[in-house]
Amino acid sequence: MDLFDFVADNKPERTTPLAVRMRPVTLDEFAGQDEIIGPGKFLRRMIESDNVPSLIFFGPPGTGKTTLAHIIANTTGSHYVKLNAVNAGVADIRKTVEAAKDRLRIYQKRTILFIDEIHRFNKGQQDALLPFVEDGTVILIGATTENPYFEVNSPLLSRMRVIRLTALGESDIIGILQRALLDAEKGLGTAELSISPEALTTIAGISGGDARTALNILEQAAAGASNHSITVDTVAAVAGERMQRYDKSGDNHYDVVSAFIKSMRGSDPDGALHYLARMLAAGEDINFIARRLVICASEDVGNADPSALPLAMAAAQAVQFLGMPEARIPLAQAVTYVACAPKSNAAYLAIDRALADVQQKNTGPVPPHLRDAHYQGAKKLGHGNDYLYPHDNSNGWVAQQYLPEQLRGSVYYRPVARGKEAEFASLLAKIRDKHNQ
Repeated sequence: MDLFDFVADNKPERTTPLAVRMRPVTLDEFAGQDEIIGPGKFLRRMIESDNVPSLIFFGPPGTGKTTLAHIIANTTGSHYVKLNAVNAGVADIRKTVEAAKDRLRIYQKRTILFIDEIHRFNKGQQDALLPFVEDGTVILIGATTENPYFEVNSPLLSRMRVIRLTALGESDIIGILQRALLDAEKGLGTAELSISPEALTTIAGISGGDARTALNILEQAAAGASNHSITVDTVAAVAGERMQRYDKSGDNHYDVVSAFIKSMRGSDPDGALHYLARMLAAGEDINFIARRLVICASEDVGNADPSALPLAMAAAQAVQFLGMPEARIPLAQAVTYVACAPKSNAAYLAIDRALADVQQKNTGPVPPHLRDAHYQGAKKLGHGNDYLYPHDNSNGWVAQQYLPEQLRGSVYYRPVARGKEAEFASLLAKIRDKHNQ
């Protein structure tokens, strides 16, 4: 029996955490996620018609993944088995499956196998589930905070439906808190507590859409309340620093990094600094941050401001030299510089165009006049003949064919009219016009 069973049996123990006691046991009690379990929505129809497929619940903590799995089992009259991927192995899977087969054969009762943190299963463990999901021996419900398209094997994923759960809204959290305060059986109703609207809003904000976190804070605030009154100060005393919803190995990690890069690319130093701060506060590897910064300096600033790349590299070296907390300073300097610099991805696009031609076309040989002529007999082969030395020209360049004949006239580098690259654009226009004459 797990903690949820106390709720399911309608016998909550006062020693059980409030977040567990207040877990809903029916769809009507479930807060939030209206887009998937609201009236007429896909999952609600599947549950109510007793036709639930294998599912993966994907979303941040405290959004109801475990609760919803148990509600499905209760509503459909299925046997519920919970495994945690952290400590369950192939042997546990096989034992569960054999029991499910017997249950189905003898009692015609289906088994819902709930696997928490399914992303922690390795390939072998996931493969062990595959045939039993496929033949319907179990209805598998996996829960994960990680993007399943990254973490779950394609064969297993193809046999399951991914359901994304989102962080609860402020009004949802406040509703949950209010129900807990009024519920005399499972909640805090017998304590006769009062709470200010500001305190409710504060808890909702601190929780970040996580119902479990919100209820934990409420329970602690209730224990520390003076004169049965919960104020903003009471909440602040127990909440401590705001928890950052950021997992260095999780999907939110990729979201924050993406927002960090896009803020610099979009010339928003404030947004870039915000996401930098989130990563630093969460203990992200500063060398990882520095590498993203260097890439952005080259990919998104490029030759519009050639100084951005050496500055980013200097910041990367400074980070290794200093370590935290001082490393935040050169990182902030470089991030704000890259964000404010003029932008061009022309070099990035240019190399991809060139690579596409090399990989997809018959590019032909190097023109004879460009071939190595620094060996005996090279001239007899025509190597280096008719090569024009650019430095002999007063302009420092001379019109001659550099691309292979098959690619004559190809243009890969297309500088933009911003920053330093505007000068390159003007120069190249003259050179290319001369080549085309």
